[in-house]
Amino acid sequence: MLQISLRAEQIFHIGSFPVTNAVLLSGVALVLLAVLAITLRSKLAFVPNAGQNIMELVVGGALTLMDSVLGNRKSSEKYLPLVFTVFLFVLCSNWLGLLPGVGSIVVKGVGGEVVPLLRSPASDLNFTLALALIVVTFVNIFGIAAVGLKSRLSVFFNFKGPIDFFVGILELISEFAKIISFSFRLFGNVFAGEVLLAIMAFLVPYLVPLPFMFLEIFVGFIQAFIFGMLTLVFVAMAVVTHGDEH
Repeated sequence: MLQISLRAEQIFHIGSFPVTNAVLLSGVALVLLAVLAITLRSKLAFVPNAGQNIMELVVGGALTLMDSVLGNRKSSEKYLPLVFTVFLFVLCSNWLGLLPGVGSIVVKGVGGEVVPLLRSPASDLNFTLALALIVVTFVNIFGIAAVGLKSRLSVFFNFKGPIDFFVGILELISEFAKIISFSFRLFGNVFAGEVLLAIMAFLVPYLVPLPFMFLEIFVGFIQAFIFGMLTLVFVAMAVVTHGDEH
């Protein structure tokens, strides 16, 4: 029988903290990225090998893309860790969710029911909401570091006139709208893709789901790219002064 759950299922507890199948796979993604980063860092050489050449090409392309938004290489290098980490983490999480066994290998959960051991992290709204909160928080921290606390707060609390005050309130509301937009855009696309693959695998379990699998690989990349680009744009908007923005 095909069962599709909107919420992630609890697998076990660490103390009082419940670990869901989505959290478990996001932890796997985190470990894989950390191991990859440490391995590449340890093998850096003056004369690069093939792997280092590929990574330098990818990072160089990312910096060039960021230059077109931020306007200079110094700013691109400064904010690359946040933007590129968000992109890689979302991409790795999305693609890990498509691996064979994710959603099909089952274990006995906390309540005794049989649940999937692993689940695509972004198909859990808690994951996308937490990621959106982290991004918006760092965007505002970078904004305060770049233009100062007073200047950053004046974007939201401007008492120079009724119109300025109203615009500031709209800007404050838009900060919360960013969190909602970030969360539901990624969650909706990934969860819909997971449901589509589950239904197709249930109805026609062999060759027919393959085109949809390749489609989801592409969608996973696009969603990670969009999430990273929106992070970049929000950073660019936060680190400019009012005069520069005008």
